[in-house]
Amino acid sequence: MGTRLSISESDEQKWLAEAVQLATVNVENGGGPFGAMIVRDGSVLATGTNQVTPTLDPTAHAEVVAIRAACQAIGDYKLDGCVLVTSCEPCPLCLSAALWARVGKVVYAADRHDAAEAGFDDREFYDLFSRPRETWSLPVGQLSLPDSFAPFQAWLSKPDKKAY
Repeated sequence: MGTRLSISESDEQKWLAEAVQLATVNVENGGGPFGAMIVRDGSVLATGTNQVTPTLDPTAHAEVVAIRAACQAIGDYKLDGCVLVTSCEPCPLCLSAALWARVGKVVYAADRHDAAEAGFDDREFYDLFSRPRETWSLPVGQLSLPDSFAPFQAWLSKPDKKAY
């Protein structure tokens, strides 16, 4: 996973203030109250704001938007050595995106309880993942197919694959 980064608390506080400002302005512009940025070596690579309602994209969370933009900016899908700075504790979607992008550190201002108080309660997702799937309100199940492993076999056989 990501590397441990040594960053001054004053830098983190400065970036957090910027992320909070991004989130606040985003509300005024019709978006959700979330802002994020990706920082590497003291420089902001990309910013993102919650664009779920303006773009009709339930995955357009501020952190995901910032991660996508940063990856495009550096031409890589890995954000090793980067810090994800966000106005609020990342939800499970955003935390997963940060893990997949291999960011080195995540810092946030408000927490999940603050988000819940404002009507953005993702605690049910944290709870959901700890319960057996058969108790979920969304049915999720596997169907057996004879060639279900075929895509993975094709991947394993590909000599020029780029592992991620």
